[in-house]
Amino acid sequence: MSFWLPGLFGSLAAAPQQPGLSMTSMYYHTTVHGGGDVGLAREFEIRNIPAGASASLNGGLRSTADLGLFDPTYTFATPLFGGQATLGLLAIYGSVNTTVNGTLAGTLTAPGFAPVPFMRSDSLGDSVTAFGDLYPQFFLRWNSGVHNYMTYVTGDIPVGAYDSTRLSNVGIGHGAIDSGVGYTYFDPKTGHEFSFVTGVTYNFTNTSTDYRNGIDWHLDWGASQFLTKQLQVGLVGYFYDQLTADSGCLQVLCPFKSQVTGIGPQIGYIFPVGTMQGYVNLKAYGEFDHHDRPDGWNAWLTFVLSPPPPAAEKAPPPMLTKGPRS
Repeated sequence: MSFWLPGLFGSLAAAPQQPGLSMTSMYYHTTVHGGGDVGLAREFEIRNIPAGASASLNGGLRSTADLGLFDPTYTFATPLFGGQATLGLLAIYGSVNTTVNGTLAGTLTAPGFAPVPFMRSDSLGDSVTAFGDLYPQFFLRWNSGVHNYMTYVTGDIPVGAYDSTRLSNVGIGHGAIDSGVGYTYFDPKTGHEFSFVTGVTYNFTNTSTDYRNGIDWHLDWGASQFLTKQLQVGLVGYFYDQLTADSGCLQVLCPFKSQVTGIGPQIGYIFPVGTMQGYVNLKAYGEFDHHDRPDGWNAWLTFVLSPPPPAAEKAPPPMLTKGPRS
């Protein structure tokens, strides 16, 4: 499971923020499934099957997650390096349910002994409801007319619910650091908008399993049209690809270099909330072109509460479709 949660960013990701305190809350649902290779990897990890084994799993893995993500941020009015600085801390609470089932068959080998075949039909199931890790965030944004630029750094503080012998986890069991850049084109006169955010994740070793995820590259994008000053429709998508393989796993399983692509629709609406500005966005992704990773679909329902723009401004609210890792 990667630190980076594909779909975290979307339309207007690099757009300027209003100074002050903002609150983003998200409901995230995903349903994924993996073939025998994914199920086998989890079976080996949970059951500690010996290294001297060759095996196949005629079955697979299925997992669902329902998570609440809470992301308070503060944007400073004083410029930093000519840009706008924002600090945030994202937290997660929710449930994960995972099952692995099928027929496991293979051969155990050891020096000086004849190979021993084995076979068993197996079904493992596990669920957990708990808090996940914490994700500190820092952003810098610059604006030049219809062009907006962003750089960011974030990471994983592994304090969430994690157990290496459990099939389902909310935390990922290791630290990580991620950094990248983003761009938004937005013309308030025409309502045309396009955004992308790309970055690279460096993962630290999981000390419970001595396992280390490889370095990965990810790109989230969004394209939309404002039909009115309040209503937005468009598309979102992402690419996720590991640049280096995982390390620390058994030779019968490695190397792992996971990859997945997703695309889907989005719709958003701006409205006043007292003296603040509210924004609600719904987006969904269908996944394809995957390997060494389960795939499926996911949906995000996002609500942003932020200071309103000055009356003379007609730009939409900040971070409209920002959603986290897993």
